[in-house]
Amino acid sequence: MKKTSLLAWLLVAGTATAALAQQTPEKIKVKHKRGKARTEVTATPTVEAAAPTAPAPADPAQTYAGTITQADLRQHLSVLASDEYEGRETGEKGQKMAAEYIANRFKELGLAGPVPNSDNPYLQHFTMVRSTWADGATLKVGSDSYQWLTDFYAYGGQGFQQATTVQPVFAGYGIEQDGYSDYAALGDVKGKDLLILLGEPQNGQGTALLGKDGQGSKWGQDFRAKLTLAAQKGARSVFFVDFNPNSNFAKQAGRMAPYVSRPSIAFKDAVDGPRPTAYFVSPAVGYKMLGTSAQTLPKYAAAVTKAGQPVTSPFRPVKTTVLAPRKTEDFTTENVLGFLEGTDRKDEIVVLSAHFDHIGIINGEVHNGADDDGSGTVTVLEMAEAFTKAKAEGHGPRRSILFLTVTGEEKGLLGSEYYTDHPIFPLEKTMVDLNTDMVGRTDKDHEGKGDYVYVIGSDKLSSELHTILQAQNQKYTQMDLDFRFNDPEDPNRFYYRSDHYNFAKHNIPVAFFFNGVHADYHGAGDEVEKIEFPKMEKRARLVFYTAWDLANRDQRIVVDSNKK
Repeated sequence: MKKTSLLAWLLVAGTATAALAQQTPEKIKVKHKRGKARTEVTATPTVEAAAPTAPAPADPAQTYAGTITQADLRQHLSVLASDEYEGRETGEKGQKMAAEYIANRFKELGLAGPVPNSDNPYLQHFTMVRSTWADGATLKVGSDSYQWLTDFYAYGGQGFQQATTVQPVFAGYGIEQDGYSDYAALGDVKGKDLLILLGEPQNGQGTALLGKDGQGSKWGQDFRAKLTLAAQKGARSVFFVDFNPNSNFAKQAGRMAPYVSRPSIAFKDAVDGPRPTAYFVSPAVGYKMLGTSAQTLPKYAAAVTKAGQPVTSPFRPVKTTVLAPRKTEDFTTENVLGFLEGTDRKDEIVVLSAHFDHIGIINGEVHNGADDDGSGTVTVLEMAEAFTKAKAEGHGPRRSILFLTVTGEEKGLLGSEYYTDHPIFPLEKTMVDLNTDMVGRTDKDHEGKGDYVYVIGSDKLSSELHTILQAQNQKYTQMDLDFRFNDPEDPNRFYYRSDHYNFAKHNIPVAFFFNGVHADYHGAGDEVEKIEFPKMEKRARLVFYTAWDLANRDQRIVVDSNKK
């Protein structure tokens, strides 16, 4: 991990605004032309004189939380989630327009641009590699050849640039956890090509063997948990077999075609090496690769059910020749940072984060991502306004605050990973990250009920953080705080699926604010008109209240646990 030295940080922080101009910043009214904003970001703003101290409000937190309004949230979101921004896909024009909009707003508010050696001190640029599947992919088992996007397709990794013969290793369901391991009998699988069944083993009652309270486990939720484990084991590739006899694989592959054809991205200077490619094959191809038939595979599954454990398989996987070339190109993308210097505890940093990218245009439809994560992005903008107004009136936070909007979340939490690997401020001085990702809608479990928000991860590293946010909610917002996704057995694994996790990996306490998944998640219907702004306003204020407490308390919160 590359770190900036404390001396370098102090030199950067010394350029931050000592105090804001005496007037309160006006609301943003930046109008964007296509591809270019009318205002330009230049250098870090300076201030001529310290702001006078206004009479202290009876409750400063409540006073400045009141500047976070439905009208302002709507104003910003109506720009960022408009068709003009083309879905804000990482590295594309709309994402760069969004970065410019956010940077302009940070500058207007008087925040410092803390990024050294950048053409724009609000932008942290970095280089990525974009790759797409090339024409001509084929798969051959014995004398039988199979077609791309009819019999098989692939996801991620580098593929096979030349026709390559692999000897698959059958790894059952590809699961490893306490009391159950498909890998125990395999030995070292580094550099090997695994053949893994989709789904998960069942018990005698027909429910998930490894689930909790009759629910499915993370292993059956989708393929990603299995692929992550295979990557940790060093596998070169994974062939996932769909053995459901009722599966219409060709139809499924047709539905997946627009997504498979979309580019994937990775760090140009990745040090961990390429991640394994996931190949998905039809039942017929899977049987052929396993050297078996449609009748034998269900017998294997039944034997696992009976034993409640992996069993020795009768399969003798067949050598398979794969050609799946990829085209690659370099491009740059950027995180957007705004910095507000604190007072007597200014060397400690509170991070308020959200991702401003989304998934772009698919099949000609713009996916505007108003909730995911336009809602979190504009929440950060509104919190930035609230804190800068407080400072302008002489009530600035004791700790410094980094307003961090990141790119590449939809591609694998890449922007936040880059920041935590290349921090502008030392991670040991970073006290907490409050991450806001989807706070504008209602999920099915809360339809017709009162105001709520899911809070995820707040108990993982700091019991104190967990207590603080509950106290702030009790005092001010009185919402239902739903902590169900803190359960380490939660099959959705939301704790690992947004940008806070890259801070948590570095032992920095986090809290993730989330409204849950709805019908328009990653769909073209995630539009501004479906945002419930009254709920969004209250959730944004809760994040602000929590940040206010954290930024102003006497002692840094303790790290006293390390939960899954």
